[in-house]
Order: sequence, then C-alpha cells, then structure tokens
Amino acid sequence: MLRIAVPNKGTLAETSADLLAEAGYTGRRDPKDLHVIDPVNEVEFFYLRPKDIATYVGSGALDVGVTGRDLLLDARMPGAREIAALGFARSTFRFAAPTGQFADVTDLEGRRVATSYPGLVDAFLDRHGVAVDLVPLDGAVESAVRLGVADAVADVVETGTTLRQAGLEVFGPPILESEAVLIGAPLEAEGTETLLRRLRGVLVARRYVLIDYDLPAHLVDAAVAIAPGIESPTVSPLRDPEWVAVRVMTPRSSVNQVMDALYAIGARAILVSAIHNARL
Repeated sequence: MLRIAVPNKGTLAETSADLLAEAGYTGRRDPKDLHVIDPVNEVEFFYLRPKDIATYVGSGALDVGVTGRDLLLDARMPGAREIAALGFARSTFRFAAPTGQFADVTDLEGRRVATSYPGLVDAFLDRHGVAVDLVPLDGAVESAVRLGVADAVADVVETGTTLRQAGLEVFGPPILESEAVLIGAPLEAEGTETLLRRLRGVLVARRYVLIDYDLPAHLVDAAVAIAPGIESPTVSPLRDPEWVAVRVMTPRSSVNQVMDALYAIGARAILVSAIHNARL
C-alpha cells in the first residue's frame, strides 16, 4: 500500500483532506484518528504534525505527504523532495525590522534575527553570505524586536498589517514563495503516479469550466481565438448546416469575459458547466 502523510491540524489540514476526498480517497471521519486504511485505493493515511511530515517522508518511513514548501525546506531533510505544487496555502516569507533600520539583507550581518523557521532562514542567509545570530521562536515573532530579543524578524507576510502594528516594515528580497506541495521519499513508491494524476485532475477541475455554445459556422476561427481550450475545442455539426455546436474548457477566473466576447461575435445558447474531475 502507498503510505501517505497528511497534516492533522492547521491551515493545511482541511484543504488537504478535501483535495484527497475529491480525488476519490477515503480519509478519516474522526479527527482523533491518526491512521486510516483505504483498501479500495490501496493506500494508508497517517495524520501527522505538518512540521514532521518532511522528516517521515525524507527518511523513507512514509512514501509521500502533503506539507508546505516552507516546512519542507525548513526541515532540511535531504531525502524529501518536492513532487508537485498543489496551489493552496500560499504565503510569502520576508525579513522585517523597525522602520528605516535596514535596507538590504546584507545589513543583517552579525545581528539577531528571530524566526519560527530557522532552517529555512539559515539556508537563505548562507546563499547570500550573511552570518547572523538566529533566535528560534514558536510563533508571534513580530513581538521579538519590541521585547528586545532580536533586531529583525523573518516571518510569513500576507497583508503586512500585523508587522506594521508592531512598528516593523519588510525589507530585502522575499525569502520564499510557499504553498502546499506533494513531497516524496528518495525512492518513488508504486502508486505515487496514480496519486499525482488524481490530484492534478482535481486541480484542473477547480481551475477550469466547460463552455458550450452554438455559433454560425463561419465564425469558428474567431471563437477559437477567444477561447482556444486546452488543446482544441470540440466542434460538432447541428441540424442547420450553417451552425455548429462548440464545447471548450476555459479558465474559471475569466469565464464571464469569455462569455461576453463569444456573445459579441454571434455565439448563442452559451452554457457553463462545472468540471468535477479531469485527466489531461
């Protein structure tokens, strides 16, 4: 059986469980369950702390897992490798310090930097040739400067409101653009490719919709220029030889603009349908 590590709590847990369920897997029903077997799909799920997943997978104890790219890099586990980005739980890591104190990462040389991700930050600073005194903390690092235990912090930045409230501003380049990722052990286990194909099918279904519409046959080229689809639209004849029916996949984010453009050139009976899963 394929052994899969899944976050047991936190921001990654619920979306990971939903993704796996949409991919056809049977997960836990009780949040207290730490181990679930799905015999139909020949997988075992192990529900673990998100920070520990890279360690279990990198050591080969488990085959694959869902975690954050930040947690993967922070673990510095040589055997764990990123297989695919999953498109949720996105975050940006930045340095921050009191307004006007630092302008670039090189200004941190010899200073104290507080962070909940010492492995990630240390690797970044090593690449830039900057030596600092890291102060590992478990959350709420924005208070470290005010309380006098650090000169700067390295943390997740979303809107920056929390940092500004603490009298801090971001500086220097981003440390990391993170998101949820599927990671694998050093040796690929049987079943990994099937899991990956299923997850990608769900991600495609979330990003795209199907558009069906009728169109005068002589306008097909103009319509295809508006909505080219993944490979090519399906064009079928109608009873009226001067008209055709067209079906095409298009990004969900721009579907209304596409519908407007198709209607403007002469398309009619434009219908949009959700995609529940896909294999491309």
